[in-house]
Amino acid sequence: MSSSPLIARVLQLNSRLRGGGTDSQCLALSQGLAKRGWTVEIAGPMNAPLSPEAAKLALHKLPRFRPHQVLSLARLLRVARPRILHAHHGDDYWTALLASRLVQPSPWVVFTRHLAKSPRSPLSRNHLFSNADAVIAVSEFVAQVLRKGHNDPASPVPERHHRHPCRIDPKKLHVIHTGIDTTIFQPKEVSFTTSARQKLGLKDKEIAFGVVGGFDLPVGKGQRIFLRAAKEVMARLPQARFLLAGRGSMESALQEDIHHLGLGERAQLIGQQDDPVSLYHALDILVHPQIATEAFPSVVLEAHACGRPVIASELDGIPEAWKIGGVGQLVTAGDPHRLARAMVEQAERPGPNTAQRGEMHRRVEAEASLPVQAKKVEDLYRRLMAR
Repeated sequence: MSSSPLIARVLQLNSRLRGGGTDSQCLALSQGLAKRGWTVEIAGPMNAPLSPEAAKLALHKLPRFRPHQVLSLARLLRVARPRILHAHHGDDYWTALLASRLVQPSPWVVFTRHLAKSPRSPLSRNHLFSNADAVIAVSEFVAQVLRKGHNDPASPVPERHHRHPCRIDPKKLHVIHTGIDTTIFQPKEVSFTTSARQKLGLKDKEIAFGVVGGFDLPVGKGQRIFLRAAKEVMARLPQARFLLAGRGSMESALQEDIHHLGLGERAQLIGQQDDPVSLYHALDILVHPQIATEAFPSVVLEAHACGRPVIASELDGIPEAWKIGGVGQLVTAGDPHRLARAMVEQAERPGPNTAQRGEMHRRVEAEASLPVQAKKVEDLYRRLMAR
């Protein structure tokens, strides 16, 4: 715990708390800062899925209607007088800025950009980030999108075609990777792996490939690319199994793909898994075949921290996350044939041994763990307050 006299009250603004990646990362950061001695409170809804978790710190009610949110937040700022107001969702950026301008003294306003996208509105692109006191990008790629934009007109995903640059002072932009809980995601003993595989019906000699993530329309995390690759892999590795963990609106389409590709019982949708650590240990290789935008995928860090090889698309912030653990392969996004070759090549190699798994975990722990993230955010807060 830090003993700096600059430690003060922080208000995290999160109008959703629904349970997505940004919400989970917001709460994890809040808990990490609290462990370092900060007084952390959250402004958000009282009846959302993660509201009970937020209430363990301190949860202040935020109304649903956005104009009311601005006035409600301004009243809270006058009473609580936080030194830092930190917003995480794009929807909350304007709320934070406007509310902060209605009180004196104004708190320092910090945004975290969790998406590898530009705001749709020219007004937001020109004024949001330039008016914040600091902007945290969760990866170097996200920072690049904010500074320079990004074009990928050949992509089958329209949101990748053109991402506009935003007006921002480079001195305000800070890259801080989101962290994972490396006390949970870590290598386990053989008996744990055996039990995890048995729970999913995997046999000893079967090679388990898996995709972990939601599969909402239009493209999910690239699960349809994975299934097309699986058909080729099965011809070379008849003992292979292909698991898709998660839920979403593409379920019927994925089931049809499994049928039409002749994957039969070799491919299976296993639903949302409550124990991701067990899931990673049941898999031999994690596949992350993303073809849409991706800022900094925690799933890659989690699998590497558990000592599992990862085959992932080489696009956006994925290579940045993959290189921390660095075991597996990066492949061209959207190419099922190249993905299939990589899956076969990786399956034919010996898996990481005990020492290698430990080293993978240490690298993730050193660069992208929750304490590392909290310390870097704390340092940024201190620099703001010391001005």
